[in-house]
Amino acid sequence: MDARLNYFADPTAGRALKHLMSAGRTLKESALPAATQELVALRVSQINGCAVCIDMHTKEAAAAGETAVRLNLVAAWREANVFTEAERAALELAEQGTRVADAAGGVSDEVWERAAAHYDEEQLTALVLLVCFMNLATRMNVIARQQGGDYEVGQFH
Repeated sequence: MDARLNYFADPTAGRALKHLMSAGRTLKESALPAATQELVALRVSQINGCAVCIDMHTKEAAAAGETAVRLNLVAAWREANVFTEAERAALELAEQGTRVADAAGGVSDEVWERAAAHYDEEQLTALVLLVCFMNLATRMNVIARQQGGDYEVGQFH
């Protein structure tokens, strides 16, 4: 399967991507724990079937010290005992935020309250923005059939 588009070759897309990548770097600097950010990014990528982002976030998380066990269990986090309650709340919010069309009303009050019990307003804002950012990135890549497997740690920093 070949990629349908080369976003970096198009001047308009290139300018937009420059701003998107800047937004992504800003989120990385937020108060939301780095490990949580990578787990959430990976889970959204898995849900949306984005090989590029799965490749990137798995490699970035591993380079930052995340264990293979935790990375391998993100897709089945509900049945895994290796995540903190805060991480579980973030993953649950990420799933409902990614699948907003599946449930009337989007993210439920219960899911929001579980996340709010572990994260302050600044962290919750970063979490919501990260979920939205990852949905944008994954959908761009899936629509254009971008290929995963070649990402090198730090490539987009």
